[in-house]
Amino acid sequence: MTRPIALLLAALLLSTQAFAKPIPQAAFIHAAAALENPNVRFVPAYKRIAYPMGDVAASEGVCADVVVRAYRAVGIDLQKLVHEDMKRHFALYPKTWRMHAPDPNIDHRRVLNLRVFFARHGEALKITSDARDYKPGDLVTWNLDPRGSTPHIGIVMPRRSADGKRPLVLNNLGRGQIYEDILFAFKITGHYRYAID
Repeated sequence: MTRPIALLLAALLLSTQAFAKPIPQAAFIHAAAALENPNVRFVPAYKRIAYPMGDVAASEGVCADVVVRAYRAVGIDLQKLVHEDMKRHFALYPKTWRMHAPDPNIDHRRVLNLRVFFARHGEALKITSDARDYKPGDLVTWNLDPRGSTPHIGIVMPRRSADGKRPLVLNNLGRGQIYEDILFAFKITGHYRYAID
């Protein structure tokens, strides 16, 4: 193999590696649990925010913001990581919003973009109907309606459902950043593990 080809292959390999160093599962779970707040209003409006480390007001957000905030609390800025990945590989990301270029104000706040990012840079795990397959710190995505037009994301947590059969999910479904027994309430579209040691 010639040197230029070897360098190109090495660069391509590096471009597909996860950007974040692994973090302890317990640290991520602790950071996520600290976000519980039923008073966070569900506000999906587009807003200009700082970059990197930008966020909408802590009193508002959407489901993706729960995930972004949990990772940011352990030093992983998904806003920056998703934006950089989209700049390099824009063709791999959904064109649902008719965008012609990445936008650091919103890209990381869209579930469909997070699904692509986590599949590329984390572990895409098997979707099953067995609650034992979903570990604390895992990320799960759903479609909330039969047409598949309302994607959603949440973090699997150690707390259990009232009957003890399912892990609860920390999410924002419009009732604040809260724990809910929704793991199997909707069609699961993705199951991921990202940057967890």
